[in-house]
Amino acid sequence: MNFVAMDFETANRYPESACSLALVMVRDNQIIDRFYTVINPQMPFDSQNIKVHDITADDIKDAPTMAELWPKIKDLFKPGMLVAAHNARFDTNVMKQSLARYGIDEPHYLVIDTLKTSRIFEPNLKDHKLNTVSDALNVDLWHHHNALSDSEACAGILIAQNKEFGNEPIKNLIYQI
Repeated sequence: MNFVAMDFETANRYPESACSLALVMVRDNQIIDRFYTVINPQMPFDSQNIKVHDITADDIKDAPTMAELWPKIKDLFKPGMLVAAHNARFDTNVMKQSLARYGIDEPHYLVIDTLKTSRIFEPNLKDHKLNTVSDALNVDLWHHHNALSDSEACAGILIAQNKEFGNEPIKNLIYQI
């Protein structure tokens, strides 16, 4: 499979408050490249979010905004490109709202949600959280809620499921944004 695994972390409860992003590029079921950045959301941080991901306002003070970052990554989100995320509804909404805040149109791309694939392909797990699925499939999750670690784990989950179940059952779960 060829896809990009994506994960965002947010500064607060608002989806337009992206404060970090990781993208993991996969070609022929092999991770070939990784991208990670903190993002200046130009919004206050909530202490609950800081407890989850350990990113603070000091960490992002010199970081690019989403508007500044977008030109560098937009080619990964063209029509026909497959993007994977664990709980894709969250990550695609963060993308949409973070771009809309700057008047940037939402890109159109294909999405596969490894939360959904895991519920289908791993139905006997106690839950389908990223750490639970990663453990069950022996996928490395070296720092849960670090966007790069989470993206790598998402990629590893989809690669493992593709190897075990093949392309066709996975293709049936792809949808378009």
